[in-house]
Amino acid sequence: MGSFGKFVADYCKNWEKSGKEQLLKYVTQSIKDEEKSPLFSKSGKLSGLSQTIYDLLLCGLRGHLKKEAVLSVLKDISALHADIPSIALDVVCVLDAETCHDVQSEERTNFCNIVRELEGFLSDKLLKERLEIDTLQDVGTLKNKNFYTKFIKIKTKLYYKQRKFNLFREESEGYAKLIVELNQDISEDMEWTNLLEIIQSLIGCFNLDPNRVLDIILESFEARPQLDHLFIPLIKNYMGDPQVISEVLGFKLGNIEVLDNYKEPPQLMTVIALLLQHHIISLDDIYPWEYWTNQKLVLCEALLTVNAWREFAALFGRLPTSSMPARPATALCGMLHALVEPLYRTQCRVAPKIIGIPIPPLKSNLAPPACKTFEDMKNTVIPALILLGPSLHYDPILMYKIIRILRTARSLKEDPLHYEALTVLDAAILPSLTLMEGNCCMAEEVYTLLKLYPYQCRYCLYSRWKNEAGERMPSLMRVRGNSLQRIKHIMKRVSKENIKPQGRLIGKLSHAAPAFLFDYMLLQIQTYDNLIGPVVESLKYLTLLSLDVLGFCLVEALGARGLAPAWLQALAAFAGAAFKKHNIELTALLQFVANRLKAQQSQDLLILKEIVQKMAGIEAAEEMTPEQLDAMAGGELLKGEAGYFSQVRNTRRSSARLKEAIVGNNLDIALCILSAQQRHCCVWKEYDDDPAVTGEPPGSQLKVVGRLADQCQDALVQLGTFLASSHAPDEYAARLPPLPELLRDYHVDADVAFFLHRPVIAQKIAAKMESLRKHSDSKSDTPEKSIERYNVASKEALEPILQSITPMLSARVWEDISPEFYVTFWSLSMYDLRVPVESYEREIERLKIAAANAAKDTSQGTKGKKEQERFNTLIDKLQEERRRQQEHVARVTARLQRECAGWFPTRAAKSAKNETVTRLMQLCLFPRCVFTAADALYCAEFVHTVHSLKTPNFSTLLCYDRLFCDITYSVMSCTEGEAARYGTFLCKVLGTAMRWHGDKQAFHRECAHYPGFVTKYRVSNQFTEANDHVGYENYRHVCHKWHYKITKAMVVCLDSGDYVQIRNALIVLIRVLPHFPVLARLAQIIEKKVDKVKDEEKTQRQDLYVLATVYSGQLRNKGPNMRESDFHQTLRRGSLVQATDVGKNPIARKNLNVNRDLQSRKGTKRRIDPKKNRPENVRIGIII
Repeated sequence: MGSFGKFVADYCKNWEKSGKEQLLKYVTQSIKDEEKSPLFSKSGKLSGLSQTIYDLLLCGLRGHLKKEAVLSVLKDISALHADIPSIALDVVCVLDAETCHDVQSEERTNFCNIVRELEGFLSDKLLKERLEIDTLQDVGTLKNKNFYTKFIKIKTKLYYKQRKFNLFREESEGYAKLIVELNQDISEDMEWTNLLEIIQSLIGCFNLDPNRVLDIILESFEARPQLDHLFIPLIKNYMGDPQVISEVLGFKLGNIEVLDNYKEPPQLMTVIALLLQHHIISLDDIYPWEYWTNQKLVLCEALLTVNAWREFAALFGRLPTSSMPARPATALCGMLHALVEPLYRTQCRVAPKIIGIPIPPLKSNLAPPACKTFEDMKNTVIPALILLGPSLHYDPILMYKIIRILRTARSLKEDPLHYEALTVLDAAILPSLTLMEGNCCMAEEVYTLLKLYPYQCRYCLYSRWKNEAGERMPSLMRVRGNSLQRIKHIMKRVSKENIKPQGRLIGKLSHAAPAFLFDYMLLQIQTYDNLIGPVVESLKYLTLLSLDVLGFCLVEALGARGLAPAWLQALAAFAGAAFKKHNIELTALLQFVANRLKAQQSQDLLILKEIVQKMAGIEAAEEMTPEQLDAMAGGELLKGEAGYFSQVRNTRRSSARLKEAIVGNNLDIALCILSAQQRHCCVWKEYDDDPAVTGEPPGSQLKVVGRLADQCQDALVQLGTFLASSHAPDEYAARLPPLPELLRDYHVDADVAFFLHRPVIAQKIAAKMESLRKHSDSKSDTPEKSIERYNVASKEALEPILQSITPMLSARVWEDISPEFYVTFWSLSMYDLRVPVESYEREIERLKIAAANAAKDTSQGTKGKKEQERFNTLIDKLQEERRRQQEHVARVTARLQRECAGWFPTRAAKSAKNETVTRLMQLCLFPRCVFTAADALYCAEFVHTVHSLKTPNFSTLLCYDRLFCDITYSVMSCTEGEAARYGTFLCKVLGTAMRWHGDKQAFHRECAHYPGFVTKYRVSNQFTEANDHVGYENYRHVCHKWHYKITKAMVVCLDSGDYVQIRNALIVLIRVLPHFPVLARLAQIIEKKVDKVKDEEKTQRQDLYVLATVYSGQLRNKGPNMRESDFHQTLRRGSLVQATDVGKNPIARKNLNVNRDLQSRKGTKRRIDPKKNRPENVRIGIII
């Protein structure tokens, strides 16, 4: 009605003035230059002409326009185009239907009047053809009332009266002659044209029915379908109407029923297939006549039998089946054999002398052409394989051929079938493998193709194989269900005692459907970690494809959200054991860890830690014995034999695989840098919610953050150690970014940067030394010359580092310590400072005993002799390694002795000494002593080395004083691992201090007259007065003060109530237990505080309770060895002798004041209350 209203407004209101002209102009413009129907414009859209005519007639019916005006316009419009009268009558038919319901209405009357006048310019024949009979009578076109009677008679005669047929008119002799002609022996030179002339003569002579003749021709063709070269052109020229042929064939189809167990397609189906192939009939013509369900599938097989590929694809595309049935699939495989035969024979022959059974080419001229190049595969073979899908498993030989062809194409420089091969693998090969019953050889053959693709493509295929293929294919869903049922049965029985039989069952089951199995196995491993060992052992029966799928399933399981820490630990342990034991590609898992680190998710570093530990034999053990820590200062051989808990053996191959996976994808340095960055990032990123909001107990978030930071640290140290030991020195130096770049661009701290660069620096010095040795003129090599070469090589190697490090710190820093000292401290290791002679001797003695036992054991035959030879070889290697390290330490010591004079610049003010110690602790000692346990020992040894070298402007006493007196905040700011390493450092330093404290001769030998024990500092830097040095008894007083300060710090932490402070304090106390406490009164204070922690945390925080219990028991065992009276000489009031000595020494005076203050307060100790953040007096019950 919207269009009608617009028509009335635009034309009817001003009809006489301009409306009529505008309407004619509009119609004329809309059909201008239109060669075809005026209903459509050139763009193919409706022109609106029908709507305009409809609105015009509707205005006439409703009285908006006069009848004469409507007829006049219609007459003018009809003259514009030949098709307009037909269009106008279509509109009239629509209005007829709208007005016929009420014949008395005004609109019906006007309609009849207008139609009656249309006879003046429209054809009478056209009116009678389009309008209804009732309407023709209403308008007066049909004036004879007998028309209805005549119409009914004709209609009855045409449609309802049975046609009489004279059977005797057709002579049976004609059909007999026809059958004889069609079924005679056909010679090769017989033409279809002669046979057609004979058939036409018989029809004319005997007056035969052409349709029956067609039926007989099809019957003869059905009896001899091999004569298609004769019958196809005969039928095509005899009957040109495909509808008639289809009806005859449809009648035949209705009378046959194909059984399910038929041997070959009926001949009628072959005839239909040939007719479809030669386009005599179309698929649309014959498809409705296939009544029975399996007739369509039989026709599919028949089409493939005659090699009608296109027709088969069109027919099968209409069927709702998700996978191809066996018989059509087998027929299609037979056709594909012939298509790929030329290409397979030329490109994929296994061996030249293996001829094989040749497959003849397809006989039909309309069959697809055989493939001679890889590009030809894209035309027919690839689409056929995609259509075949999982049904490819019906022909394993064809599957082998396709895999080998795709593998050969993949090995070319430009793979012409890259994406097609991936599609075939996804749609056909992998699903077909699932439907094969444990075909191990096929699984290995499939992997020979899959391994040529990167893991991204392979894992994508595995994901679709596991998650999507089963959902769209019922046959695969059934296999999946059966596999899950069987693997559940097997996993209930897996144990160490039956690994072999159960492992074989797992291997056999995994050949076809590995992904489903591994998902369930990994789920069981997460729940029961005791299954890791048996499952890893059982994996030796898996194929390479199954192992690769296992890697994918493991990555997928690790990527699942909400993985509990215990489950992650179990999966990580399984990954480390499985990747070490079996040849599974590591790249994807390592890239997964790197991606997680980029996403600031550090929990998955546990995976990297387990893999490096299992595959490379490098442990991240913090709980190392003193003997192991001492062995870590030796060479690589001593570390491997005595530095680890487990013997590093049988890791050569797995270590090489790990290196290849890391280096091959440029993940070596990336993982190190990401771990270092995440070590700090996790502190600010993870668990930053308020405990009051989350409802977690206080300290639990810091506990998790600390554990993540320690995990990042352990992984970093493990990976860095592995890279340095597995790479050649030149290769490692080439892959590592320069030191300034690490510090500046990657925002890596100095401890990490120098940790990674320390092997590079050592390699550069060694290379330069070797170069200098080769260019040396002297034939004899003396230790002095070796030391001189080392000094020159060190200076040249460290000079670029000095130049790059100096601008990175402020100038005020270099006023207290020199860049040379800074670089020297960070570039050296424990190996450079001390030879662990005791560890070497202990290990050599152990090997000698083992060799002797192996020689005595005669039960093993030659194996005992081999073991003895191996032990003796290790002894020789250890002795040689010890000799080399002794020479190296001598060179390093000589170099340090030469350089130490310039390490600490001379400054007049006494505060400069404090600033020097502050810089040393801030930039050197504390960052490195908490890095690793070996670094903690190095820091203590380095301080002792600086003292032993009599380094100018360095106060050993002041350094130790700062280390022992200011540990409260250092302890509370550590993670759990850092607290253990910090405790190791304090224990080592405290052990040195207590050795000097307990041995007066050692003190005078190693401390007296050393610059480190000077108490008066002069501008001239001259130490000529004897009273400038600390005496032995004064030093013992200082040691007493240090023990008191350590006790005070520990009491503050234990009384704080904070989880982190209590835990760290207990860890540090356990570490320093060999040297602290040694005073019974201080031990009593600490024991009471520890007992208090035990009582408070027994039911609250169990880990603190365990730590406190462990320390309490160890402290009680040490109780009988506590001493008090002989620790130092206490200064009493009125003691002139002591006062005389003390008055000359400022440190002694300071200790005297401390003792007097403590005695005056009688058991009062000052403590910092962490809640109030202010000092308060606490009764401690003793007098110091």
